[in-house]
Amino acid sequence: MRAVRLTAIQSLEVAEVREPSAGPGEAVVSLRAAALNHRDVWIKAGQYAGLKFPCVPGSDGAGVVTSVGPEVDRSWLGREVIINPSFGWGSSERTQGAGFSILGLPRDGTFAERVAVPAVQLTARPPHLSWTEAAALPLGGLTAWRTLMTRARMEPVDKVLLSGIGGGVALFALQFAVASGAAVWVTSGSPEKIERAGSLGARGGFLYTQSGWAAEALKAAGPFDVIIDSAGGDGLNDLLDLAAPGGRIAFFGATRGNPSSVALRKIFWRQLSLLGSSMGSPADWSAMIAFACAHAIKPVVGALFPLSRAAEAFQLMERGGQFGKIVLEISR
Repeated sequence: MRAVRLTAIQSLEVAEVREPSAGPGEAVVSLRAAALNHRDVWIKAGQYAGLKFPCVPGSDGAGVVTSVGPEVDRSWLGREVIINPSFGWGSSERTQGAGFSILGLPRDGTFAERVAVPAVQLTARPPHLSWTEAAALPLGGLTAWRTLMTRARMEPVDKVLLSGIGGGVALFALQFAVASGAAVWVTSGSPEKIERAGSLGARGGFLYTQSGWAAEALKAAGPFDVIIDSAGGDGLNDLLDLAAPGGRIAFFGATRGNPSSVALRKIFWRQLSLLGSSMGSPADWSAMIAFACAHAIKPVVGALFPLSRAAEAFQLMERGGQFGKIVLEISR
């Protein structure tokens, strides 16, 4: 079968690889579409833990079950499914366990015509989603749900700020928060992305590239009960200034690294909570899927590429030029 294969750092090819087979408890899914995440770009760049080459990346995918292994109910055969990429979460809802992993490394992922996964990771494709939309939902949707709903415990009465709008997780957080009834503002380095976020329900936005943007945001819309961020860096202190007393700031990434200093006094005096979040539990997955179906939430798909042009899809994400998910369409 054809698959995207990373053979070394920054070395990508579309090649013929061995067909997967379903082991005990597993199913093989013939994929119709798969979606990129920043995780895939970091693996390609050698900036991710546990690297191994060659590997087939890809955490997001949707398709049809074509075979099942021993101990798997044969009623799965022929069913249209999406894949939960959060493997082996463990028994605690508080945090993932030692056996946790994400589809696409170390296990071969979804940038292929077929993939073998444990059957417990399968969920029926939400009927309101196309193949490309279904493939775009899993990792970003799950990460956004846990960050916003489980960790930050957003309520409909909350005022919410989402930083770096345009990426998949931030857009899902926007859609979930708006559907819940919360008032949402966004930040971006692009006026166009702020404008597009407005079409999805954001009440306004702020250019973090402009000097004094945080003071402007505080005056215009703040303070904020919930702030969701994936950048970190010295911008953390701006977020502390923007948080309401008792506010929650939740992080699912740190693309700008660690801050050079943190104003701890602002955290303890104003009773702020700083929360880390990563992926999600089976309970988070079920809640996210149910919410997306109940509110007919459709992922924002920003670009489509055939599997053969996967290198171009990676380049688009590396440039940060996307608004929404980048999806690979996989031939039947």
